[in-house]
Amino acid sequence: MEDSGMKKQNWDVKETELFLEILKELDMKKCLDGRKVRNNKLFKVAHRRMTAAGYHRSVDQLKFRWKLLKSAYYKCKREPNSPAPTKIQGWWRYEKTMVSIMESRHPLLGAGVNSDKNDEQTEDSDGEASMLPWSQHCPDSSAQNLGLIIKMDPEVDSQLKIGFIGAGNMAFGIAKGILSGNVLSVNVKVSAPSSRNLGRFQELGVAVTHSNTEVVCGSDVVFVAVKPHLVPLIVREISPHVTDRHVIVSVAAGVTLATLEELLPESSVVIRLMPNLPCVVQEGALLFARGSHAKAEDGVLLRSLLLHCGLVEEGPEAWIDIHTGLSGSGVAFVYLFAEALAEGAVKMGMPSALAHSIASQTVLGAGRLLRDSGKHPAQLRSEVCTPGGTTIFGLHTLEQGGLRASAMSAVESATERARELGRKSAAGSRK
Repeated sequence: MEDSGMKKQNWDVKETELFLEILKELDMKKCLDGRKVRNNKLFKVAHRRMTAAGYHRSVDQLKFRWKLLKSAYYKCKREPNSPAPTKIQGWWRYEKTMVSIMESRHPLLGAGVNSDKNDEQTEDSDGEASMLPWSQHCPDSSAQNLGLIIKMDPEVDSQLKIGFIGAGNMAFGIAKGILSGNVLSVNVKVSAPSSRNLGRFQELGVAVTHSNTEVVCGSDVVFVAVKPHLVPLIVREISPHVTDRHVIVSVAAGVTLATLEELLPESSVVIRLMPNLPCVVQEGALLFARGSHAKAEDGVLLRSLLLHCGLVEEGPEAWIDIHTGLSGSGVAFVYLFAEALAEGAVKMGMPSALAHSIASQTVLGAGRLLRDSGKHPAQLRSEVCTPGGTTIFGLHTLEQGGLRASAMSAVESATERARELGRKSAAGSRK
């Protein structure tokens, strides 16, 4: 019987089909016998992909669903003429995929994989199965194939080589988030022209250098995290060393995908990313757009890497500059408001340190409630107001001061500035 804490909603057909396709894809790429999908690491990968697709299940829920599907498969195999298993509605929709997963055979697998009885017994264990490296399963596979597997499968994030060109706050925030996941610090390298900001990266165990070329040549994914006006110069420098194994991720405000693709070799995989400062505490809001040669799996890879940085979304490039105004610059707008809240309290007689502490907690709590409740800001605001109470009087004063219009204009101004930087960068790239 399913645990009540895991029973948030029934699985629909599309969700189950997606789940099985993910398991099938991961299994086949690792050259594993299909019945090894009980592996805990694999379920974690499946969980990430299901979440990215908008289905929010826990790893335990995915395991439980797999157990039900697996039991149904074995029942049908033992009793082919019996009615469809009652626990799995619409079993006939999943049967073909289950058979392809459970009965897959790879020519490189040794003997001992044909015993259904043995499989059924070992499948009841959720312990981690041995996951041999790709090279041991497929000793003749090329480095190019290995690169494809790394790009396709978030579970092998730990094998990826990650490079940063630029050592500013954005680069540091992203690096901290990435290192909170599967990526090892020994596989990360950062370059900057001076040593001023490199010390904090070294404290994370990250290698540092002054050579941008060294970073590119030793990396699979390269984050270009420099000021927008420096992007053409930097990209021209690294361009001769960029190959089809690289994913180039630009975090420079305003620099378009077209500009980046024009500066890089033909068919280069480019992604434009806009993070914000709270990535440093893994509470960032990040939006990315894929270039013309970046595939869906490149987006999956980037999502996987940035999973611990905060909210990660994909959208059209036209939204990136808007996101810059809303969230990249918006962080500073929130800080200004928090500062003003604290100063108001100081004016009324509260000690400054306490006022700032309470103001920061107020912003944090309000933001978390807004995010987690799913309610519109206006609804939450109305829930705080009582007729004739303190809040409505304060809100009236804010409206008189034009807070709403000022905030909207601030986002607009920051967005337009990001677009202006993009036009300047494009013009500079043609010189």
